[in-house]
Amino acid sequence: MKTLPRDLAGLNVSRETVERLNGFVALFQKWAKAINLVAPSTLSEVWSRHVVDSAQIHALYPGARTWVDLGSGGGFPGIVTGILLAERGDGWVHLVESNNKKAAFLRTAIRETGARASVHAIRIEEAPLIVPQCDAISARALADLDLILEFGQPWAERNPDLRLFLHKGRDYQREVDKALGRWRFDLVKHASVVEPDSVVLELSHLSRKP
Repeated sequence: MKTLPRDLAGLNVSRETVERLNGFVALFQKWAKAINLVAPSTLSEVWSRHVVDSAQIHALYPGARTWVDLGSGGGFPGIVTGILLAERGDGWVHLVESNNKKAAFLRTAIRETGARASVHAIRIEEAPLIVPQCDAISARALADLDLILEFGQPWAERNPDLRLFLHKGRDYQREVDKALGRWRFDLVKHASVVEPDSVVLELSHLSRKP
């Protein structure tokens, strides 16, 4: 198995964290043979396409203590964030995944890696009732930006400092333009450390237009 370098998306992680990430990837590859965790075409590039891509989220907002990861699926970025939080011994990730098989995988990953996280096998619309407050929201390959903002609004209403970190591909500007028809937000576009045509959108001060 390929060993991840300790300089992970700009983070100088410990040997223990590298070992946890290695364990997570081994578990992911085992489960991915049985259930569809990510696109099969990307399984051979787990480190670059998924692990490092996920780690850049934590690097953008290392001070966040409570994360909500929407549509956690194969654990990217939620499990990776939880493993990085375990390194500092603080913070928590709430993984929201309605698919029971994927939720079972995520629980196993948490148990075997010691990630600071928990799984909520519920619909995203129900999550604000279970997790009323958070500092940051992450989502990867989930939905159109407009819909993600609809999901995030209940948390934004409770926390004016909420930030959303969303992986988006080359067509991101179309999604931003569409979302601006219904929403107000501040936007920072971060170039992806993995895909030259992709970005991580950082949104804050989210509110619905009247």
